[in-house]
Amino acid sequence: MNTTLRSRCIRTLAAGALSAALLSAGAAGTSASAAAASKPSPSASKPSPSASKTAGSITVKASSTSVKAGDKVTFTGRTKGLPIGTKLVLQHKKGNKWTTLQASTLVKQGSSYSLDAKLNDKGKQDLRVKYDEVVSPTVSVTVK
Repeated sequence: MNTTLRSRCIRTLAAGALSAALLSAGAAGTSASAAAASKPSPSASKPSPSASKTAGSITVKASSTSVKAGDKVTFTGRTKGLPIGTKLVLQHKKGNKWTTLQASTLVKQGSSYSLDAKLNDKGKQDLRVKYDEVVSPTVSVTVK
């Protein structure tokens, strides 16, 4: 009985010491990475125009690359770094300016989305999905 109690005490002390060692190593690693992250990089003295306040990304794929005027096109994709329920909008390029269309959706469970839009303007349409400063790559749909 006495040896069983002693074995349990030794195992408990060993587990406690191991836990403390792992926690202190994790804390040291966290503070080291935080210190490294706070140091500015000499090559990144000027933020790039594509850098955003909101860390995240959006992918997009159109259901069709060529449609008749007034037909519905479904845009699907995934997001990274955006919470579920985030509102996404569809934009198209007119000249050199991006304008928001009436189509919008919310990010679903699994960070995916699906967005339906009717395209009426004939010609090549450059479209993207946007949230705040986070934008997807441009997709082109030809409207006939």
